[in-house]
Amino acid sequence: MGVVVLTMKAAVIEMVLVLLVTGIHSNKEMTKKIKRPKFTVPQINCDVKAGKIINPEFIVKCPAGCQDPKYHVYGTNVYASSSSVCAAAVHSGVLDNSGGKVLVQKVAGQSGYRESYSNGVQSLSLPRWRESFVVSEGKPQKGVTYPSALTYSSAKSPAAKADETTKAYQKPSVPGTTAQPVTLMQVPGTTSAEGTHTTLPKPSAPAGSAASSPRPQPVGHRSRELDLWSTTSYTSSQNSPRANPGDTDMWKPGSVLLDAGFVPNEEPSTQPLDPTSQGDPSCKVDLAFLIDGSASIGSRRFRIQKQFLADVAQALDIGPAGPLVGVVQYGDNPATQFNLKTHMSSRDLKAAIEKIAQRGGLSNVGRAISFVTKNFFSKANGNRGGAPNVAVVLVDGWPTDKVEEASRLARESGINVFFLTMEGAAEHEKPYVMEPNFASKAVCRTDGFYSISVPSWLSLHKSVQPLVKRVCDTDRLACSKTCFNSADVGFVIDGSSSVGTGNFRTVLQFVANLSREFEISDTDTRIGAVQYTYEQRLEFGFDTYSTKPDILNAIKRVGYWSGGTSTGAAINYALEQLFKESKPNKRKLMILITDGKSYDDIRIPAMAAHHKGVITYAVGIAWAAQDELDVIATHPAKDHAFFVDEFDNLYKLVPKVIQNICTEFNSRPRN
Repeated sequence: MGVVVLTMKAAVIEMVLVLLVTGIHSNKEMTKKIKRPKFTVPQINCDVKAGKIINPEFIVKCPAGCQDPKYHVYGTNVYASSSSVCAAAVHSGVLDNSGGKVLVQKVAGQSGYRESYSNGVQSLSLPRWRESFVVSEGKPQKGVTYPSALTYSSAKSPAAKADETTKAYQKPSVPGTTAQPVTLMQVPGTTSAEGTHTTLPKPSAPAGSAASSPRPQPVGHRSRELDLWSTTSYTSSQNSPRANPGDTDMWKPGSVLLDAGFVPNEEPSTQPLDPTSQGDPSCKVDLAFLIDGSASIGSRRFRIQKQFLADVAQALDIGPAGPLVGVVQYGDNPATQFNLKTHMSSRDLKAAIEKIAQRGGLSNVGRAISFVTKNFFSKANGNRGGAPNVAVVLVDGWPTDKVEEASRLARESGINVFFLTMEGAAEHEKPYVMEPNFASKAVCRTDGFYSISVPSWLSLHKSVQPLVKRVCDTDRLACSKTCFNSADVGFVIDGSSSVGTGNFRTVLQFVANLSREFEISDTDTRIGAVQYTYEQRLEFGFDTYSTKPDILNAIKRVGYWSGGTSTGAAINYALEQLFKESKPNKRKLMILITDGKSYDDIRIPAMAAHHKGVITYAVGIAWAAQDELDVIATHPAKDHAFFVDEFDNLYKLVPKVIQNICTEFNSRPRN
């Protein structure tokens, strides 16, 4: 019996040992099978821009041949997201023209991007852009998992291989990763990267909080709710404190009163477009309405304002081939209700306008105009580039801040500013107006075209057709950016002895002929001139004359100097004495005209001009040295350097120079 028990015990122990060994072996096999997913580097073409890829950090493989000038790059070291990824990598020195892997990391937008020539690639300057990126050697960083397939901002992926199916990159399951894609979904209480739309929870408003604690009125600013209206109760989508105790507006579910940013009461339209309604092509404008949401306007006037917007939407044939409309509401701070690409039909636009809730606060119009200049008219918000930008500002009474400087910057950015003012200040109220004649200081022209004064809110509806007619008159939208009205043009003129008096007059005629092509004013293109020999003198600066007749007369009065030819010193002088007065939103164009070889070095001054974002055109005559012209001219020299063998042939260059100026302007992104 004892032997049997021992035998059974031994069998059990043996079985346990077998199971244990089998389990350990099985676990080892499973461990071997669980491996980190293999990383496949996605390949892209030379023309893929960083902004088209949503992923904030990624590694890609670039093909050979991305050094070609047709692949545009903007910036140095830090590049605007409108740049070619691969060309930027070549410019930075991370890759050569044979291609290879590159690591791309998205960073914040910059206020300016410096142009430079490096590794066979000429990068261009750019005043500002909404997003940037940096490039480095294409080696994965420790602890970061990179996507094997990229997420693009458009439905069709520009993958390098035609048979490659690019799938949306999903967040990897491996812990410890940091390079995650931007998730295109609504998150309660947050704002998206482009500042589009959010959804916030309805606040729990304490009893009596909205009605018993109205915002204080600015000194001298009117609360005029009861002078025209009865105390009839309404139920609306207003979410700001009442302007008057008699108002009975209710909180709108899903929205709260915000101080800045995007108002969370409007979702992008998801309804399919009517194929027969693509918009009125004769009125193709990108239009922003800046509506007054201040406390002083009152809820009933605010409803009249919304009805006015709805009537305008009805009068405009909204669509992708016609006008597009966005709305910004201002009070203490501005907020975008919806942008240009949110609604693509008049019907959807009218429905969205009805949902707008009043914000309350002061009437900070200047702050609102600055907000629109910096944020609204961007490609991400639906700006089409080729359509004129128009901003219509509706003001009840007068602004509580200054508008002149903000409006000047808006005009110089190409925005056509219109003002609709309702019920201006009475005599006893004028001392409270911060900036008298604010409307005339803000608009593009003071000829009455850009401003409409409405004596009473009750007559606002009469302004619908006049306003629609004006904003659709694209030929009269004088502040729209073109190659003729968006630059500071500085002429640097050789006055050396070899030119001679007669030929110098021919040069001045050439300068006058070029100047005639531009639209000249203090807010359009401005003209300045420097003459040089061994020395230099400023003939007139950008601020000296603001009309075309005055400019042409000033050119005619320039006296011939005579002397040597120090072209390098002349370039430095022009940068210090002329272009230092150039405005930030202007393109800077230098047109240098010379008939001979320089006595001093021109390389360092020319490089300084290029680094400062001055686009330089070199015009050589007779004995001018072609190699010097190529160094002075912005890259590529074939588009910026010109030569004629005789002074009498200068006139032939006028259309070519102007054409190249416009081609260069149109090749650059405008946001």
